[in-house]
Amino acid sequence: MRAALALLAIVTAWRPQSSGSTAELRGLAVWDARHAWAGGSGGTVLRTQDGARWERVAIAGAEALDFRDVEALDSGTVVLMSAGPGGASRIYRSVDGGAKWSLTHTNPDTDGFYDAIAFWDARHGILFGDPVRGRFVVRVTADGGRTWYAPRGMVMPEALPGEGAFAASGTCLTVSKGGHSAWFVTGGANVSRVFRSGDRGLTWAAAPSPVPAGKATAGLFSVAFSADGVRGFAAGGDYKDAKLAALNGTRTEDGGATWLPAPMAPSGFFSAVAAVPGTLADLVAVGLAGSAGSRDGGRTWSSIGDAPLNAVAFFDAATGWAVGPKGAIVRFAGSPP
Repeated sequence: MRAALALLAIVTAWRPQSSGSTAELRGLAVWDARHAWAGGSGGTVLRTQDGARWERVAIAGAEALDFRDVEALDSGTVVLMSAGPGGASRIYRSVDGGAKWSLTHTNPDTDGFYDAIAFWDARHGILFGDPVRGRFVVRVTADGGRTWYAPRGMVMPEALPGEGAFAASGTCLTVSKGGHSAWFVTGGANVSRVFRSGDRGLTWAAAPSPVPAGKATAGLFSVAFSADGVRGFAAGGDYKDAKLAALNGTRTEDGGATWLPAPMAPSGFFSAVAAVPGTLADLVAVGLAGSAGSRDGGRTWSSIGDAPLNAVAFFDAATGWAVGPKGAIVRFAGSPP
């Protein structure tokens, strides 16, 4: 990644690819250098099987849904999450690369709204949603997304007045791959917070962050952790003011127990941040403010593009994509398609 980030200083950070879509794309999963998935408004699901060409995948009965998150569990198994009020929040699953789909879960809470999903491994995953009856909703799966249930005896702090999460990129929730930890971030209340669990979603604790919130459009939108689960970064801002000059990032070096101010450059709104696999401290963030990279765990940032984007994900230090408004798909320039 050192060479790749150095390359960003002299070439365009992203190489545009044709999606064949004008949907607002917010969900993104990267399986390897050739296979990736994207999801968005209007029931849009896109895939590439060669790293360059994208095609639309149809899901019967899902034409009106907004697919905000997608997870690739292996080369053929994919789990999709749609976001929306009540029954518009759903989970679909395919085991054959998108040829056939099964509806495996529909939000039973009429007041609920799902925000993100994540998987520790191919069997164990977690689903996260806005508060219902005063507490954030968590459901888990132990069979690769076939069935979902609330952890029995779950301990969850009460949500603050106005507090919620943002289904802006599928990254307001993250987990430690192969481990047991999970984190999600919030906004909307008088303070933005980071919730953490060390037992796969059974017990949660919340920590305040210095990133301003205080209104329904502001707070933390995305969180990422290094492979050791100790160093983390959360990004956000106010999505109604893409260029607002206010604190938009925060970092931790103790697994999420405490959070320090970490301004991102350029200033403004970032909806997604990703830790780059295979590196110790490399991060890439995207949002309506553009895109930026950090080589030191978020202490300092450099701009790597000004095009508005919604979500970003990497396979390794040279292979990543980002997606955004009007069907935008770009591939990281460090790896040719």
